[in-house]
Amino acid sequence: MHLFRTGYRSRDVISLYYGGEIIASNRINQAIEDALETDKERKFVETVEIAVNLRDVDLQNPQKRISAEVSLPHGRGRPARVGVFAQGEMAVISKKVVDTVISPEQIEELSENKRAARKLADKFDFFVAETGLMATIGKSLGVVLGPRGKMPRPIPPQADIERIIKSLTNLVPVRSKDRPTFHVPIGNVSMSKDQLAENMETVMKRIESNLDRGTDNIASVWVKTTMGKAVRLG
Repeated sequence: MHLFRTGYRSRDVISLYYGGEIIASNRINQAIEDALETDKERKFVETVEIAVNLRDVDLQNPQKRISAEVSLPHGRGRPARVGVFAQGEMAVISKKVVDTVISPEQIEELSENKRAARKLADKFDFFVAETGLMATIGKSLGVVLGPRGKMPRPIPPQADIERIIKSLTNLVPVRSKDRPTFHVPIGNVSMSKDQLAENMETVMKRIESNLDRGTDNIASVWVKTTMGKAVRLG
């Protein structure tokens, strides 16, 4: 059984399966609508995320954990925040497409200030680094970046850094780690319900594909905004 029927794109016919139940697409939209409903005006654009509760999965076994990255068809609602470890020419080029470029000297400083390193790691969604700095980053910052799933992607010297950064724009991490409940952003409140629903479909397909028993390993799915209530799907 598949989490979503394949071959259908209309929100009127796509159905979500989990826990042996079938939930029509109007319930997906209804859950998103209920989650977005609020009488409080926020001073920032809230993220919309899903919380997935797994069951009967041995997450103490690292091979059973979910660790993936998913490209959302309608984007995150904002570009992914990408930090670049670089020097020389690559640093100069990188500054044209990202706000933060970390130099070898700064890597050394961060290795001696773990609080600042953790703050940096939490500020960005992804990191990339020129290949020559990977060993230094692993030795100096691996203990901070590794557990967060944020070790940088290596970039060869002649690579198109702008293209690589753009390829990360719509990615979201999907990681269960060793806990049965985990959260995945699917967009923000500025997006339409249909966009959020299709983003959610894409994420759930990936989650299902990583589970031994597919939907039977999913106990429940919830939708919520940053400051809002959680709404159970179904």
